[in-house]
Parts: sequence; C-alpha cells; structure tokens
Amino acid sequence: MGNTAVTHATLQDLVRLQADARALKLPSARQVRGRQAGLRQSRQRGRGMTFAEVRQYQPGDDIRSIDWRVTARRQSPHTKLFEEERERPVLLIADLGPTLFFASTGAYKQARCAQITALLAWLALMAGDQVGGLVFNHQELDVLRPARRKKSLLRLLDTMARLQHKPGIPPSPAFSEGPNLNKALSEARRVAHTGSRIFIVSDFMNLSDETTSLLGALSRHNSVSALRIMDPLEKELPRSGQFAVAGPEGPVWFDAANPHFQQAWQAKISSHEQQLAECFRTAGVHASTIMTQDTPAEALRLQLGPGGRI
Repeated sequence: MGNTAVTHATLQDLVRLQADARALKLPSARQVRGRQAGLRQSRQRGRGMTFAEVRQYQPGDDIRSIDWRVTARRQSPHTKLFEEERERPVLLIADLGPTLFFASTGAYKQARCAQITALLAWLALMAGDQVGGLVFNHQELDVLRPARRKKSLLRLLDTMARLQHKPGIPPSPAFSEGPNLNKALSEARRVAHTGSRIFIVSDFMNLSDETTSLLGALSRHNSVSALRIMDPLEKELPRSGQFAVAGPEGPVWFDAANPHFQQAWQAKISSHEQQLAECFRTAGVHASTIMTQDTPAEALRLQLGPGGRI
C-alpha cells in the first residue's frame, strides 16, 4: 500500500470542495425538467405524484414511466411526466465502515466516499435542492433530514469528518453488530420522501439478499444511484511481489506471484462482481464506479450526463 495515499478527509477539505462544485454546476431536477418541457412549473418523473403530461422519451428518463399506449400509437417512445406536490429532496448515504479504510493509491476509500458525498451535497444545495444524509461507520449512524440551509450541509460534512476512521488506530472487524449498509438503507426508507433523489456512496463489499430487497424498496418510489468506491487492487493484483494487508488480528501477507493465490483472488472478485451486478439490476438501481486514484471532481465529471444528471 502506498505511503502517499490520503487516509482521511478533514472538515476543511470537505468545505473547500465547494469551489469544485461551482465548476461542475449540477442543476436541480426542477430546472432540468423546466428547460426540457418548456414549462414554468416543476415537473418530475416518479410515482405517487400528480400526472402532468406525456412527451417523447429522452436519454436518462426512467423507463418505468414510459407510456406504452402513446408509444404504440405514435411509433416512438414517450414517457409520462409528473408534477410533485413538494420539492424533490436529495438524500446522500455515506458508508464509512471498516472496509473503506484502505487504498493502494490516491486516497483511502473512506476519504473518497466523504469527498464525493460532499461534492454532491454542494452541487445539490447550489441547485436549490434540499439536502440531507445518512452517515455511518461500524459504531454510529447519524441521520440529517433534508433541508435547504448551508448550516445543515456543514453539519453533514462535520459528521463525515468525525466518523471516518483515524490513522494510527487498528481498524475494527468489517463484520460487526453495529450499523452497516443494510441498517442505513432501512433507515433511509423511513426518512426519504416519495420522489427523492438518493445517492449511495459505498464500496458495497458486504452484500446480502436483504441489501437487494432494501435497494429495490427505495428505488420503487425514488431515483436511486449507487456510486461504488473501488481500489485498483480490488480489480487485479500485481503479478509479483509480497504484500501485507491490515486485518483485525494484524497484517496478512500474501505472495502475488503464487498462481493458486491469483486464481483464488480472481475467482472471489468475479463472484462478487456478479453478485453486485445482479443486486443492482434486480433492485433497479443505476450504478457507477469511482476509483481511489481519481480526484473527486474528475470522478463526478465523468459520471454527470446532460443536465448534470448522474
């Protein structure tokens, strides 16, 4: 593991990302829909909302909102638009669990998680959206309800700075009885209003059938995006050399030149990738990957589509 990797993001680091957010300029969903539909009122796609109109399908639209009768009649895809009765909040779920206290290059996954979450928060606030979050590690889960106030956003950033694991302290076991992704997703179901935009920033290392079920329940009435933080070593090992990986009981050494170890590693990676892809597909969640060597602004710039949508 490189000694130059950034281990954690301080509150000052997260506040300074406001400047990067200005450059990325993510407009609110209300502004995007207003420009596309040529309407003054807010128009949103989603369920449990008031029907507004039908227009031709555009890339990035939710396929669940396609109006199949109009599509068949006009011989081209058309989608339904809905009008929200209230503003569309942005809910950010930041995973700072033990598996994210790791990196071989760039920055530790927990630092990238905090930075990406902070950038999304700044972008949403600048777009006039309400911003809230759920931040958790293996000991604590903090809930900050969506609000359109800079003071609330700063509380979110402070919580992420505080809950990151600090260097010099042995990491805790990845599997514990404390908060985890499933508990955070379950809490998000209680907090999120219908039609929210939800971003989950995690390495998604610890999956279960319950994870798929919880993600599916969230995505039924909200727009859910999974931003996966990943280190290059999680994709492919070096072909030679001996390496030490920190574990709850001390460092574990492995020889990358050992063909049996390489095969076992690749088999485990392949199995996890398949499980993760199936989870996102079944749950109807849009997923993308951010590598630890990418700076937060670069990573999000690659993820943002037309109108600033991920």
